[in-house]
Amino acid sequence: MSPTIRIAIRFLLAKKRSMLMSLAGIVFGVGFFISTQAQLSGYQELFIETILGTDGAIRIEDRIQDANVFVAASTTKNTSTNFFITDKNNRRFVEGIEHPDSVIEAISELENFEAASPVIKGSIQLQSPLRKDNGQIYGIMVDEHIAVSALEDQIQLGSIEDFRGSPTGIIMGHKMAARLDVTVGDSIIIRAVDQQRRYRITAIFETGVSDIDKTRVFMHLSAARSLLKKPHGVSFIQVSIYDRDHAMVDAEVIERVAKHFSAPWQEREKSWMQLFKTLQISAAITVSTIIIISGLGMFSTLFMIVMDKTREIAILRSMGYTRNDISNIFLWQGVIVLICGTILGCGMGYLITFAISYLPMPLSGIFATEYFVVNSTAWHYVQAVIAAIIIVMIACFAPSRKAGKLVPGDVIRGTAA
Repeated sequence: MSPTIRIAIRFLLAKKRSMLMSLAGIVFGVGFFISTQAQLSGYQELFIETILGTDGAIRIEDRIQDANVFVAASTTKNTSTNFFITDKNNRRFVEGIEHPDSVIEAISELENFEAASPVIKGSIQLQSPLRKDNGQIYGIMVDEHIAVSALEDQIQLGSIEDFRGSPTGIIMGHKMAARLDVTVGDSIIIRAVDQQRRYRITAIFETGVSDIDKTRVFMHLSAARSLLKKPHGVSFIQVSIYDRDHAMVDAEVIERVAKHFSAPWQEREKSWMQLFKTLQISAAITVSTIIIISGLGMFSTLFMIVMDKTREIAILRSMGYTRNDISNIFLWQGVIVLICGTILGCGMGYLITFAISYLPMPLSGIFATEYFVVNSTAWHYVQAVIAAIIIVMIACFAPSRKAGKLVPGDVIRGTAA
């Protein structure tokens, strides 16, 4: 161990109580920083998994009709060139997808493509023996839709096999089932367009998203075509991909290849993702105040050490220690507290995160969960350590610089400021 570090430790032990308070602040600040970021990241991850499991990574919808603008350009007085350009700001959209098989065949060549499910959507009215309710019918092909969603895992009552084997079967959200006071095996009347038909409830699902659970009803694609009188085409195609973070790029490619509007999940849920980001930044700023307060305490303590150790500093200077050596002694005090604080803080953050993950926290509305959801990553630890390093080093800079500027002669004469 170098003499500079040994002296730093001795100076540090001279103010044990003050330094322990600063150390505690860093430990708690780093620990809470990690745990709060893990919680917010966990809920964000659960939200993303929920929306991907219900509405897919990419949704292909209306056919695009590009608006071509005629342009006449001339290079000389006697020659001219006429051409058309596409104006993306004035594109027209034709509702629905007329040839879904062709679209799916075209996009299946994408490297990131996993599966696709054509869906027919329409407004309906449901009537049970006790009451009526409005909803949205989703006509699906069972195997294709299971491949792009978490529908099979979301079923609470009944089974996907019962639905598969029943041409007139439907799968209903649990909130809608509660409002209609029906359960698996019951029959209800569904009205759409100018007709009504009777269907049997084969399964009840729960996504945790309130708007979906109280409005969405799944039906076989052929039955939906007949009910909604849509013998051709579909309303949209739900697409799943291997790398969800690549959805925006894939959606742009799909638009160019398939000539249909494509909405990646990042755009569909942009407001929610911005909210999560804002909450993460707000939590980081709030929790960082603990580290800032401990940094202010360290700043004050180091200044006190500088004032108390002026004679020792003068002796060290007379022994040949340079200004940089004296400054480094006080910087090392901050580094020692920082290293101990971040190590203990990271351990504390891990323990808090682990303990929180077992705390019951029933929640439904945007998503459903029974416990606190956490998603701890190495980046959370890196962020916490970086924040602590910046704050502590700033707090140590001024006292260490002041100590390095002390002149031995001024100290002896008692005129050191």
